[in-house]
This record gives sequence, structure tokens and C-alpha cells, in this order.
Amino acid sequence: SPELEELAKADLREDETLRKQALDQMREWLQKNTEIANCRTDAPFLLRFLRTKKYSLPLAQEMLERYLAIRQLYPDWFKKLDVDDPKVSELIDLGYCVALPERDEFGRKVVFTCTGKFDASKYTSTDMVRVHSLILESLMDDHENQIRGYTQIYDESGLSMNHLAIWSLTDIRNIIKCIQNSVPMRHKSTHFLNLPASANKIFEFFLALLNDKLKKRVMVHKNLDDLKKQINPDILPKEYGGKIPLAEMIENMKNELRAKKESLLSLDQMEIDLTKKTKLVDDLEESVSGVAGSFRKL
Repeated sequence: SPELEELAKADLREDETLRKQALDQMREWLQKNTEIANCRTDAPFLLRFLRTKKYSLPLAQEMLERYLAIRQLYPDWFKKLDVDDPKVSELIDLGYCVALPERDEFGRKVVFTCTGKFDASKYTSTDMVRVHSLILESLMDDHENQIRGYTQIYDESGLSMNHLAIWSLTDIRNIIKCIQNSVPMRHKSTHFLNLPASANKIFEFFLALLNDKLKKRVMVHKNLDDLKKQINPDILPKEYGGKIPLAEMIENMKNELRAKKESLLSLDQMEIDLTKKTKLVDDLEESVSGVAGSFRKL
């Protein structure tokens, strides 16, 4: 739409000439890159990185390498993403995480997570990450999502020590590494709702790990009314004062995920030779060292 084109121009410097030129340069770079054995070269895929990095070629290329690297370093989190995987399917049915059908007032896609629906005695932190990976991966090729970015809402009512106990320190470190600079998404705003007082310390610890840009985009709401000042309640599940029941949203999303099943699984064919990428792997492991020490103080 003309409105979307204007936004892309204002926000990302994007116009048809720059887009075509950058895509050509990315494809040429991939062709010459001996470390990347197999990679998608279609426009929606490459634009994930170019748009996230506002058309800085070196940064987009680095992010693409990191994206391929984390898929190989953490296959349990990022590979074989399938809506019919039993645990993933169960967690989606329970209403743990859903992409809302309607966009927010900025036209952003909204991903809604309800921690209380996640049974920490039955599922693992890997199951948790896989649900998010599947849903987010299914949204990333969409031009509007790439340009407008994402809004995330986390309802933390029901958050308990059990939810935290399923995470090892190493995993916490690694997942934040992956989110910060390896996943091609523009995180525009993140809302936390109903955070129990017992989790304040942990929450501060998580915030401390985020870069300044992401930190500024985090908002904490005491209750639902507080959230509704920022988010149009109509787009939320009916159970939260919106129009469409959660079960219906889940059903629609599962149908969309099934329609994308083959393309999501085919991502696993992409390959990067990490033996030649020691600096990249070291960087990924280095960027949040020191975290373990601060976690223990809690």
C-alpha cells in the first residue's frame, strides 16, 4: 500500500531502487560466500535482514550469518519447527502463545503470551522456546511485519518459581543472545502485565541483559486496565475484553501454521560452515558472559 511504502521510506530509507540494489548485493555476497552452503535468496527472506538493519549491508549480512549460526548451534530451539509436533501443538491449544488476528493501532503484528497457561512441571524451557520460534518464524516473511515491526504482550499472572527453575543459566544467556542480534525482527514494544512481586528481582535481571534500545521499549502494567491505555482492547482475546474468543484465534493461527508447514520445515536445509566462523561463534558466546555472576546474587 502507498502508506506502507511511505513508512518504509521514512523509517528505513527504502525505495524501489535501494531495495533492488540491496537485494542484488545480498545475492552476490551469498554466491561468493564459501561458508554459506545453502541459503534462501528470495526477496521476502533477504528483506527480513535488510529491513531489520535499515539497509546497512554489513549489518544485514552479519545478522544473516548469526541467524544461520544459531539454527545450527541450538537446533532444539530453531529446527524441525512443526505445528503438529505434539508438545508444541498442546501448548498452542492451551493458549500459551498466539499471534492476534488484528494489528495494533500502529499496524503492528501482536504476539500474546500467557505464562500461566504453561505447566512447568510437564513442559521444558525447550518446549517454551519452540512455540515462540514456530510462531515468529511464520510471521517473518510478511512485508508489513518487516516494515512495521512487532508488539509483544506477556500476561505474567501465574508466573511461579517453577517457570524460572526450568531454565539453566546457560540457556538464559544463550536465548538472550539469540533474541538480541540474530533473529530478524523489529521489536517495537513489549508489554508485561500482572507481574507478581516475587518476580521483580528476576525481571530486573532480564532487563539488565537487554540492549538500551530494547530496554526503552519495555512497559510494565499493573493490570489489564493499565494495558488497555496502550493497546486497543478490541484486538485482545475475548477473555481479556476483546471481540474474538481465544479458542477461535488459536484455531485460525493453527490453520495458518499448517499452510506454511512445508516452507517452515524447508528452512532446515540452510547451512553455514561454523568451523570457518570461529569469531562469530565466539562472539555469540562472549556477548553475555558475566551474566552467570549477576544471576547468582539474586
